[in-house]
Amino acid sequence: MTPGHRTERDPLRDREVPADAYWGIRTLRACENFPTTGTPISAYPHLVDALAAVKEAAARANEELGLLAPEKAQAIVAACREIRNGHLHGQFVVDVIQGRAGTSANTNANEVIANRALEILGHAKGDYESLHPTEDVNLSHSAADAYPTAIKVATINAVSELLAAMSVLCEAFTAKAEEFRDVPKTGRTQPQDAEPTTLGQEFSAYAVMLEENRSLLAEAVSPVHEINLGYTDIGTGLKAPTRYAEAARRHLADITRLPALTTGNLVAATQDCAVFGRLPGVLKRIAVTLSESCGDLCLISSGPRAELNEFNLPAIQAGSSIMPGEVDEVTPDVVGQVGFEVIGNDATIAMAAEAGQLQLDVFEPVIFHSLSETITRHRAACLMLAERCAAGISVGTGAMGAAVEHSIGLVTAVNPHTGSTAATDIAP
Repeated sequence: MTPGHRTERDPLRDREVPADAYWGIRTLRACENFPTTGTPISAYPHLVDALAAVKEAAARANEELGLLAPEKAQAIVAACREIRNGHLHGQFVVDVIQGRAGTSANTNANEVIANRALEILGHAKGDYESLHPTEDVNLSHSAADAYPTAIKVATINAVSELLAAMSVLCEAFTAKAEEFRDVPKTGRTQPQDAEPTTLGQEFSAYAVMLEENRSLLAEAVSPVHEINLGYTDIGTGLKAPTRYAEAARRHLADITRLPALTTGNLVAATQDCAVFGRLPGVLKRIAVTLSESCGDLCLISSGPRAELNEFNLPAIQAGSSIMPGEVDEVTPDVVGQVGFEVIGNDATIAMAAEAGQLQLDVFEPVIFHSLSETITRHRAACLMLAERCAAGISVGTGAMGAAVEHSIGLVTAVNPHTGSTAATDIAP
């Protein structure tokens, strides 16, 4: 054995693992087999925390049913709680996109938890005769029910943060709607002069559209609370003892403070990722709304001297390196780019959900990766747009009032009294 390493064995052959690593031989092989994105699952703290929550729920259920010795269960629970408190996240090293429906993520979690539990019990890492990653940490469940449950818990928690960020942006738009409620301007369609409106009404529309999307998102995440934990490889419950599934569900609900519900048909739930189908659609709708609103912000604030400049976006960085004195209001550009990525992720999720075969959708890792990227990008975009753009918008130098007075849209007001033909004759 090489100094600074320990030897571990799997069905293939012995391999050396760094002595200080909490992961083991199967995680090592997964890292070698899946150099896919260069992004480890540690980059997704919601997923790491959720895996630890699932494993803690399993240990508590197994102890409750007399399947796991109390000292082992307590060590596993202690290790899981450390992870959920932010420790050892760097030990979750397998790539987020991996083969076979999250098996390697599940194995990575088993090994990290087992080796930390061994330390808690006073044993060395790798002493699997005292506590085993598969026989003890993975007892009564498999990757096919643990990983999907974990990505659902992770998704729910991430969506909760996105909903809060959307509220911040709604409030910022609403504040501007109130501030600018008496500032007259000309509305535009196609984009010619249209009826008079106010700058406040314009911002009110942005707030309302975003709030509607927020309500749809809160509704769309509800089905994700249905889990298949305890029904093992293809949803039949083979290997899991009687009463385990309900015990594990109950403990998971207690740990996460989420209303975890066992889904109706477990075989269907294990192979069908359609539960994620509605959520990406709503997230894509949010992307379209934000991108369209940011396009408006850029257009209406354009200038400041040569174009509309009806309001000013806060200038947050120097502009072109070739034009001295130019400053840029770049936040809407970034939000628009986030929208493009989100729309692409929606297509990826749809294809991955459709491509699942028979009793298992092996493409769950890319579903989670795309969904998580979408949610976290949206959250960052909403907070960025609220704090670095919307909050600092001010009325511009554009002649909005004079433009209203000379707008052809004013004739619309007399149309009900004079009729369309006469109103057309009055129009300048």
